[in-house]
Amino acid sequence: MADLSENLENAKNKASEMAETAKDKVSQTVQAAKDKLPDSIKDLKNQISDIAPTPPGLKAQSSVQDLKARLEWGEPALTIIDVRDRNTFNDGHIMGAMPMPMDELVERAKSSLESDRDIYVYGNGDSETATAANQLRQAGFEHVAELTGGFAAWKAIGGATEGIIESRTPAGADDYNVVSRIKSETHK
Repeated sequence: MADLSENLENAKNKASEMAETAKDKVSQTVQAAKDKLPDSIKDLKNQISDIAPTPPGLKAQSSVQDLKARLEWGEPALTIIDVRDRNTFNDGHIMGAMPMPMDELVERAKSSLESDRDIYVYGNGDSETATAANQLRQAGFEHVAELTGGFAAWKAIGGATEGIIESRTPAGADDYNVVSRIKSETHK
């Protein structure tokens, strides 16, 4: 009986040692997996960005195609500022643009926009656009793009427009003039 008791005790001790060893190995395996996890997620993000297209970013001088591509990506985190005079703005402007004439630009931008907001600015010409962009940059705005070609270039690529004169202009094949589109939809 003593042998049986001793064998039982030895078996118990052996089982306890094996359980502790298994527990340590599981713990080490789990820790190794946790250590690799952040790298795996980072690697996965890199792999996705390698195969998935990404929207165009903000450049100091951006073409109207750059802006249109970004809008087509559905990126709402940007602001378009028109620095032309109010009457010119009212006649026609890029859809969604905010009017901020040059003499009020910095004051109005500071009161209504965050300094890290992506801003596309355009004026009557590239020179006025550059002046406006520089004023915004000097006022502390970090992400300002000069929209080269301005409103005329935007219209030339069929970008969405709005305004008094724009509402009377028939839409072209690739034009997104909202008033014309609504009229054509209601007459169907």
